[in-house]
Amino acid sequence: ERVTELNVLKRVCVILCSEHCRYALGMEDGRIPNEDLTASSRWYETTGPQYARLNSEDGDGAWCPEGQLEPSDSQYLQIDLRRLTFLTLFGTQGRYARGLGKEFATHYRLNYSRDGQLWKSWKNRLGKEVLDGNKDTYGIFSNDLKPPIIARFVRVIPVTRLSSTVCMRVELYGCPWDDGLLSYSAPEGQLMMAPGNPSVISLNDSTYDGVHEKRKLSGGLGQLTDGVTGRDDFLAIRQYNVWQGYDYLGWRNDTQGTQGYVEMEFVFDRLRNFTSMKVHSNNMYTRGVKIFSSVSCWFKPSLSWEPEPVSFSTILDDRNPSARYVTVPLSRRAARSLRCRFYYADVWMMFSEISFQSGNDSKPSCSLRFSSAAAPSASSSSDEGNTPILIGCLVTIILLLVIIIFLILWCQCVCKVLEKTLFAHVVRLPPGPTNTDPHYERVFLLDPQYQNPAVLRNKLPELSQSAEASACGGGYAEPDVTQCTPHQSFNNNAPHYAETDIVRLQGVTGSNMYAVPALTVDSLTRKDISAAEFPRHQLIFREKLGEGQFGEVHLCEAEGLPEFLGEGSPLPDRDGHSVLVAVKQLRADATSQARNDFLKEIKIMSRLDDPNIIRLLCVCVSSDPLCMVTEYMENGDLNMFLCQREIESTLTHANNIPSVSLSDLLHMAVQISSGMKYLASLNFVHRDLATRNCLLDRRLTIKIADFGMSRNLYSSDYYRIQGRAVLPIRWMAWESILLGKFTTASDVWAFGVTLWEIFTLCKEQPYSLLSDEQVIENSGEFFRNQGRQIFLYAPPLCPPSLFELMMRCWSRNITDRPTFEGLYQALRPHVNQ
Repeated sequence: ERVTELNVLKRVCVILCSEHCRYALGMEDGRIPNEDLTASSRWYETTGPQYARLNSEDGDGAWCPEGQLEPSDSQYLQIDLRRLTFLTLFGTQGRYARGLGKEFATHYRLNYSRDGQLWKSWKNRLGKEVLDGNKDTYGIFSNDLKPPIIARFVRVIPVTRLSSTVCMRVELYGCPWDDGLLSYSAPEGQLMMAPGNPSVISLNDSTYDGVHEKRKLSGGLGQLTDGVTGRDDFLAIRQYNVWQGYDYLGWRNDTQGTQGYVEMEFVFDRLRNFTSMKVHSNNMYTRGVKIFSSVSCWFKPSLSWEPEPVSFSTILDDRNPSARYVTVPLSRRAARSLRCRFYYADVWMMFSEISFQSGNDSKPSCSLRFSSAAAPSASSSSDEGNTPILIGCLVTIILLLVIIIFLILWCQCVCKVLEKTLFAHVVRLPPGPTNTDPHYERVFLLDPQYQNPAVLRNKLPELSQSAEASACGGGYAEPDVTQCTPHQSFNNNAPHYAETDIVRLQGVTGSNMYAVPALTVDSLTRKDISAAEFPRHQLIFREKLGEGQFGEVHLCEAEGLPEFLGEGSPLPDRDGHSVLVAVKQLRADATSQARNDFLKEIKIMSRLDDPNIIRLLCVCVSSDPLCMVTEYMENGDLNMFLCQREIESTLTHANNIPSVSLSDLLHMAVQISSGMKYLASLNFVHRDLATRNCLLDRRLTIKIADFGMSRNLYSSDYYRIQGRAVLPIRWMAWESILLGKFTTASDVWAFGVTLWEIFTLCKEQPYSLLSDEQVIENSGEFFRNQGRQIFLYAPPLCPPSLFELMMRCWSRNITDRPTFEGLYQALRPHVNQ
């Protein structure tokens, strides 16, 4: 009876909260004190932030920022609510001042923060940031916040289209946010192709205010905390003018890897004793959607995760397709963070709301995210007296199973190592006739007898020549070239150079930059630099783009650069004289070798003149620090550009979702092949071709660059060997990984992987299901050529003829790989002219 009474009380509380969480929070009546009101500026003391109270005429009647407000200004009024709050409504007034005022804000934006450090911009469900304001000085205009805001700090930013004077009075409406949830992390929602439905159903978290990166949501809150529960039919929506499936965040089982679960992490404001978690889940089993079969939650009370989780199995119902809350008991475990794994029961799993209850609550929490349809806890009828015994038995059984599984896996691993005739080993080769780079580490597949380092070094020359001879099925050239020797290496149809002619140039920002014929990078000084010297004081720092061991890449504004470069400037037309550029800068503590390499890189860059290659504009080398100035592309790199878009469809058009067409993707592929064709004609080898190194301007023109390795964002794309060499192994040809050979042929391999990235919209990393060590082992399968090598799958967006071209790029024998000239000619007809 107590359980039933409690649930009824919760349901009443739910109805009141979700319908009426619109209480004034204290601007008008003074509950928010003056010390909690600050502003970026004020016109006079009598128009300071303390006078920004709705319906108040104190002072000069409102808060007014200093001076005329310009369209580009970001003046703000900041309100500290002292605790996390659920904001649902915002009201504004102008300055009436007993009939003397005439200032008001016609539009405004809202920024908010949960910790006072990280600020976020509020957007409505269609992505619009600007809210309508007042039309006169006395009327109150209110805006429903959909989605609501969960924050402690709020900034009101007036917006104007013309230079004008602005004053504001405000009030906030909402409820305390007792859950204390600061953020949740989860995999990105996915697209569903429903039978009989012509449109694509997007099950993404469209209001998520955290970081959306590499198909992962982290550090924010979104639709799972907006107070809106999804309907029984997930295609039916509660919101106006949004797409089908909008209310749910959903994942498909067979696209989440082989683990069979979705992992989410929850971070709270303080240590809490958790009693339960409520998950509103869809159960439309006729369409392959069910509530989760079980869930395991780990707890983090301080610095580390506790090893023992709380596990709960749900009672699956194949008779009632209604969406429902599932209550997961959390045994009053204390934590500031939770990590929960929800296991699939069918093809799809969809959530619309998640809330938590902690044992400190003396009465039912007035949580905005409980539903009136919430079912009683599945564990409410269990015998509390037997709970400790049952938990002890389960823990004992689980530990025994874990030990047995560990022993089985250990035995299998030992047997595999003993039986395997080949294994991967990393060695540092001494300089010699086949290795001119003393710093490059090769990964060899060796017999166990060579595990002894002394034996290995004596055998290396023989192994290297044997492997090279095995790799040479012919030169990388036109079909009339039929053979090669270890000393000829992998030639192409550009002017000949052997491996001993290659100088490895490690860019100061960490990139592998370009490998070029040795004659082009002979010793030089600053006097040999042909690029023009740009006045250093005209470079204005804007943002740090990345860094490497000896240098950094900055986004700068170059004042007067078009005039400095004069006629024939490669810069696009600009309205003003300031131009955004990327500036590579050598650090003051760089070694003399790094300084020499930096000057060599400048000389190499000055030779490149192609519409699809990033261009060197000028330099600053007359004094330290040494700098080179290159083009900067407004749309950033291709990886981030595609990752934030979906394929063009009626859904994306109807809902203004950023999208690209298949024709756009093909055009990008043609541009990259054109740029690489140019590099190949100069006998240049890039060694790090990938979407992260392809930049886009506002017209979607692609230019190949080398900034990728310097950015922390892409650190996971590189494999560090014994703490020294850093290699993009998921893009590298097998002969580059195993033999250390970088040629135009290996660039063709990387181009194939880049094509694969483009047609997956960069939603996942190549070979995402393989660890770095397994990628290296897979290269060994290419070397052995026994049919066990793993290829990348065919992207759903990719035409079959194009995937066949990718497969040719990944041919084991380099003679079977196309040239960049051939790739360009093959791709160009696919683009609509």
